Amino acid sequence: MSRRQRLWPVHVVLAVGAAAMVAPFFWQLLTSLQTFGEATGVPPTFVPGWHWSNYAEVFRSTPFLAQFGNTVVITVVRVLAQLLFCSMAAYAFARMRFPGRDALFLVILSVLMVPGQLYLLPQYRMVMNLGLLNTLTGIVLPGMFSAFGTFMLRQFFLSLPRDVEEAARLDGAGPIRVFWSIMLPLARPGLVSLGVLTVLWSWNDLLWPLVVTSDADRMPLSVGLATLQGEHVTDYPVLMAGSLLASLPMIVMFIAAQRRITEGIAFTGSK
Repeated sequence: MSRRQRLWPVHVVLAVGAAAMVAPFFWQLLTSLQTFGEATGVPPTFVPGWHWSNYAEVFRSTPFLAQFGNTVVITVVRVLAQLLFCSMAAYAFARMRFPGRDALFLVILSVLMVPGQLYLLPQYRMVMNLGLLNTLTGIVLPGMFSAFGTFMLRQFFLSLPRDVEEAARLDGAGPIRVFWSIMLPLARPGLVSLGVLTVLWSWNDLLWPLVVTSDADRMPLSVGLATLQGEHVTDYPVLMAGSLLASLPMIVMFIAAQRRITEGIAFTGSK
C-alpha cells in the first residue's frame, strides 16, 4: 500500500473538518445576499437573490466606518499595551527575586478563576469616577493588562536558557537592557501568540463596550452590530452583511500572517 493510499482517511477527516469550519461563513455570505423573506423562509433558500443592497443598508443603519475606526484603535492600543505590560510583569516574576513575588503572582493567577462579570461593576464605577464613560479611553483602559498574558509569558520566560542572560550581565548590562535587548527578542514567538489572542479577543469584545458606551459614534463594531438586532424583528440579511464586513479584517490578517501565527503558537506550545 502506497503512502498516499494510507493517508487518504486522514485527508477525508481533514476535508470534513475544513468543510465544517467554512460552512458558517458560507451560510453567512448566502444570508447577506438574501431578502428578509428568503432568510426566514422554510425550507431555507440556498440560491440567494443577490441583494447587494444589504451591504449599503449596513452603512445607512450604523456609522460603520466610524465604528470600524474605533475598533482598530481599541485593538491596536490593547495589543501594544498588553505586549509591553504583560511582558514586563512576566519577566519580573520569572527572572527577578523580590519579597512577596510568589504571593503576588498567586494573586494575579487568582484573577483567572473569577468570572469577568463579577468585577464588571467595580470597573464601571472606577471608569465613571474618572469621567471616562462613553470614551475610547474608558473602553481600552481595563484591557491594557491581563493575568492570562502575564502567566503565558512568564512560562515562556522560564523556558528560556539563562546562559545568554548571565553573559549579558557579565558584560555590564542592567536588568532593563537585558530585558529589552536580550530576553524580549527571544520571546518573540510568545509575544506573537499573545498578540494574536489579544487581537481576536479585543475585536470581538462586546460586554464591556456595551456597558460603557451609548453614543453610536463611540461604539466599536461589536456593539454597533448588536444594535442592528431589533426588539421584535431582526433584519438578518443586513445583520449578516455587517457581521461579514466586520469579520473580513480578521480573515485577511490570518491569511496574510498565517505562517507566523502558526509558528508562534506551535513554538509556544512546545515550551
